[in-house]
Amino acid sequence: MTQFTPLLSLAGGALIGLSAVLLMALHGRIAGMTGILSGLVPPFSTDWTWRAAFVAGAIAAPAAIVGLGGAVPFDSPAPASWLVLGGLVVGVGVYFGSGCTSGHGVCGLARLSPRSAVATAVFMASTAATVFVVRHMLGGL
Repeated sequence: MTQFTPLLSLAGGALIGLSAVLLMALHGRIAGMTGILSGLVPPFSTDWTWRAAFVAGAIAAPAAIVGLGGAVPFDSPAPASWLVLGGLVVGVGVYFGSGCTSGHGVCGLARLSPRSAVATAVFMASTAATVFVVRHMLGGL
């Protein structure tokens, strides 16, 4: 069973919100990871430098924690092949949904976007259905 860590979750959410607000305030851009990453693959976006810096920061932060003797715990009872398949399914959904949870759920809802409200509702319903099926119909992992 997954452990609930309210303080760490609150801190992580606050940092995500802060980064989204700063990116919008300083660059006028939405902090949707799909859009940010799409500008880093050919054909490259003309504003690839801030995108690369954003992704580098997302990689450097946990690397710094580990480098300073901390730990970034990760444990998945699912086999690696399921994780890869899940990532591909999410990628297809992101393409057809025109964005990801960070773009729609964090930034879109903050802008009161009706399209983002629908997308986020679909994300949440899909997540609830997946958890129900995996834990109650497949016997959990």
